[in-house]
Amino acid sequence: MDTLTREEIERYRRHILLPEIGGAGQQKMKNARVLVVGAGGLGAPVLQYLAAAGIGTLGIVDDDRVSLSNLQRQVIHDTGTISEMKTKSARDAIARLNPNVRIVDFEERFSLEWAERHLSRFNLLIDGSDNFDTRYAAADAAERARIPLVTGAVGRFDGSVTVLKPYEAGADGALNPTYRDLFPEKPPEGLIPSCAETGIVGALTGVIGTVMAMEAIKLLTGIGEPLVGRLMLYDSLAARFDTIKYRRRAAKAAAE
Repeated sequence: MDTLTREEIERYRRHILLPEIGGAGQQKMKNARVLVVGAGGLGAPVLQYLAAAGIGTLGIVDDDRVSLSNLQRQVIHDTGTISEMKTKSARDAIARLNPNVRIVDFEERFSLEWAERHLSRFNLLIDGSDNFDTRYAAADAAERARIPLVTGAVGRFDGSVTVLKPYEAGADGALNPTYRDLFPEKPPEGLIPSCAETGIVGALTGVIGTVMAMEAIKLLTGIGEPLVGRLMLYDSLAARFDTIKYRRRAAKAAAE
């Protein structure tokens, strides 16, 4: 285990001053290996804040390139990186922000098959993808690997975040819910239009992505109450946060 250097202690001093985190919590973050799916609207603030926080290893999986229309919300990229792979652009930005962070990038699309080859290298998965196929694949992969999943979504002016740990039981002794307890089936193709079709306010991705980064820090340091079994909803036009609880479906729990 690599201990914190003097430079890192100074860099993360504001964390270390917090009794809930302290030196021990900062050391946990340095030892953490976090995989982020997508270096886009949600992945950008997640990667920036986790890099700044001192996560030791950040994995990035994305097969897309930076385009001009991305820059309105994907703030880890800039005009000079247009046409670059998003993984490379994000990696270079993180290196400028915090050279202590090790970056492992994959210029590929996340899938269950991909996860079987690579996910064992990480102890936390964060899904910032923009489609249900990847969201279901991330949820299934994290459950199989028995690691926590932080997943978020945005659309126009609204966003949501939840945390999944279906391999563990809650305080009541019942298993925590899965992604399919929240969304039993994928919506029909074309029912939910993409942001390319309907638009999205850029700052919204910053709000939701930052919440996702905060949930990751809580999970890694063992502080607070992560959003397990709770879906946090944000309505930016009304400036309102709401949280709804959800549970594992009884029939599924009984079968297990």
